[in-house]
Amino acid sequence: MKPKVSIVVPIYNVAPYLERCLDSLTSQTLEELEIIAVNDGSTDGSGELLDRYAAKDKRIVAIHQPNGGVSAARNRGIRLATADYIGFVDPDDWAEREMYAELYHTALAERADIVMCTYIREFGTHGKEKRFPLPEKVSYENEEVQAKLLRRLVGPLQDEIASPEYLDAWGTVWSKLYKTSLIRDHQVEFIDLHVVGTNEDSLFNIHAVYHARKFVFLNKPYYHYWRVNAGSVTSGYKPDLKDKWFELYGFIERFLEEKRLPPEFRQALNNRICLNTLGLGLNTISTGNKAPALTKLRKLQGILNDGRIRQSFKQFESASCSIVWRAFYGCAKFRWVLGFYCMLLAIDWLRKTVK
Repeated sequence: MKPKVSIVVPIYNVAPYLERCLDSLTSQTLEELEIIAVNDGSTDGSGELLDRYAAKDKRIVAIHQPNGGVSAARNRGIRLATADYIGFVDPDDWAEREMYAELYHTALAERADIVMCTYIREFGTHGKEKRFPLPEKVSYENEEVQAKLLRRLVGPLQDEIASPEYLDAWGTVWSKLYKTSLIRDHQVEFIDLHVVGTNEDSLFNIHAVYHARKFVFLNKPYYHYWRVNAGSVTSGYKPDLKDKWFELYGFIERFLEEKRLPPEFRQALNNRICLNTLGLGLNTISTGNKAPALTKLRKLQGILNDGRIRQSFKQFESASCSIVWRAFYGCAKFRWVLGFYCMLLAIDWLRKTVK
């Protein structure tokens, strides 16, 4: 029987978490699944664990390849998928049992190209739901998809700037179900993380959403995003993150020019660059960066003195932000490094410990 949903799982050295992930997929209430698990050159026993699961459940398609990165693994999964809809799950995360049944049946009933749910960030000792200030279900069709969703993926405008923590909350791929034909017909692929550092999800979604005619948002947390794995591609210290993010901005700029999108898209990208000083700062002060505090301060100073960032802040409007975020981005705009550093330490502590 042909599967209804193909789920692509890129795997690299995640043996402590893989069973939890695969158990959550094999126990889905939607049983007609194809789980394409791509072992991307693991050396910690993840490949052997995957083979044991595949021997017990024929819905698991175990693929083994030399290490090429998460984007290469996902792209191979896309090529192998046989279902009409495709989803992505990271191997250290897990899904609620009803996740894919809910997304799939919504996609059919709404004739949607993309369906998205919300998620819970898991910190080991506690979980924090990512709450979206929206109704239980929202549908975007035709021009709305580009005007509201695509533009939001590029960056925030006006009142959206007040919530920088939502900058990339819409851009995750593991919270969504896509029509396979949408991805394949328009040759949407993931770009190598060695090029852009992070946010390959957002770039993938910018291209996918551009071609979508209907997008449905379900305000229910069906996905669990594990934030404790220091080996994850979204965790740890990345010394060249600023340079790679500027490569990302270049890809987005070229996309906006190629598609001749309105001027507000460029302002949205400008705002993204400003808000991303938060991510660059948190990366710099992360525990993975073993440099002394003075060295971290100097690196933060280099970030805030970057010409492109300074130019972006000249056009940045923070009036809609809360007083805390106005203070934080005021430190960034006027390059007060010590205040910027202290606020980063407070933000990092709050996001990890406040339940």
